[in-house]
Amino acid sequence: MNLIIFGPPGAGKGTQSKYISKRFKLYQLSTGDLLRNEIKNNTELGLKISSIINSGGLVSDEIVGNLIEKFVSNENYKNKIIFDGYPRNLKQAESLDGLLKKYSQKIDIVLKLSVSLKTIKKRILERQTQEKRTDDNEEIAIKRYETYEKSTKPILEYYKKQNPIKEVNGEQKIEQINKEIGDIIELIEG
Repeated sequence: MNLIIFGPPGAGKGTQSKYISKRFKLYQLSTGDLLRNEIKNNTELGLKISSIINSGGLVSDEIVGNLIEKFVSNENYKNKIIFDGYPRNLKQAESLDGLLKKYSQKIDIVLKLSVSLKTIKKRILERQTQEKRTDDNEEIAIKRYETYEKSTKPILEYYKKQNPIKEVNGEQKIEQINKEIGDIIELIEG
């Protein structure tokens, strides 16, 4: 089973992806982690990524696509992937579909964690008191939430045509969200 998990920054995608990967023996594919691994391993691509990021640029869809293909083409991960925070735009969604078809795979389910801006602000304020992150402030949170909403709408429309999109109330306690997601996946696995 391959699945995509969507949600605005601060919705708990990472937390839920970790839970799903443990419970259902799936692999969490986070583009951020893929990029960081290339940099950490000092690969030729890692040096290129590092220089792009350090100059304030965004890593191209092509580079991200190549890293994702490496992951998707690996037999160990075949039909066992959670796409966490990817795709981020329609072009990436179409590219991902092409890649999955190339390796005889597909997306089985799209999960959308729904969380209000008010809750996101509250979570970010709580996070600020526990662990200071440079991207954790209300102004940035609002901007990232609005960007997410705008860029995700066309992607969700795209997936609605071919996949079941299951909306999960991301306002609940972590355990309740875990249970709801677990129930949805079990139903699909049959």
